[in-house]
Amino acid sequence: MMKKLIAAIVIILTYSACKFNAGQTALPIYGNRTPVTKTIDGKTVTDTVYQTIPGFKTVNQYGDSITNKSLDGNIYVADFFFTTCPSICPIMHRNMLNVYDAFKAEKDIKIISYSIDPKHDSVAILKKYADKLGVTGNTWWLLQGKKEDIYKLSESYLVTKPQEDAKQLFIHDGYFILVDKQKRIRGTYDGTLPEQVTKLIVDIKTLKAEPDQINGK
Repeated sequence: MMKKLIAAIVIILTYSACKFNAGQTALPIYGNRTPVTKTIDGKTVTDTVYQTIPGFKTVNQYGDSITNKSLDGNIYVADFFFTTCPSICPIMHRNMLNVYDAFKAEKDIKIISYSIDPKHDSVAILKKYADKLGVTGNTWWLLQGKKEDIYKLSESYLVTKPQEDAKQLFIHDGYFILVDKQKRIRGTYDGTLPEQVTKLIVDIKTLKAEPDQINGK
């Protein structure tokens, strides 16, 4: 049993060997996975169900309601921040602008930034923050939701859970999380490091070329 468990962990943490174009390797799928056995045409087959990002309800900087359904058919990058953050958030979002600039003309690529300080980060504050960054249109959404819901959601993105007295003591790793059209996590990147953000941009292009992202399966 222990050997099987170790083997399963190794599979989760390593790259898939799946090839989809000349020399290209699919990005890994992170998180928990569950084998599901079913019968098809009289034959028993085992399929794999991967961890996905659960439903959520928020509003963006325009006051529009944004849920997980709003991201159907999109590859997206997520992060967690607050507008008054004096340390890593400004660095992260300066770097995220490179992702925004690279993909703002593509309709199936999104960026979503969840505020962890909804009491302060009103719709108006988020819009002002977006304007200061030079963000327009619907490629990058800054999202406000219930604090407890956002904190719980952060666990699904495999990022560090914040402390309760958030603003000054909020612990987060500054990660950007890459999510595919099936809402599975496909990569994590240190948003404070330009070289990591460059890798993210390359990986988005790789992910976009995967057959199941093209065909929406």
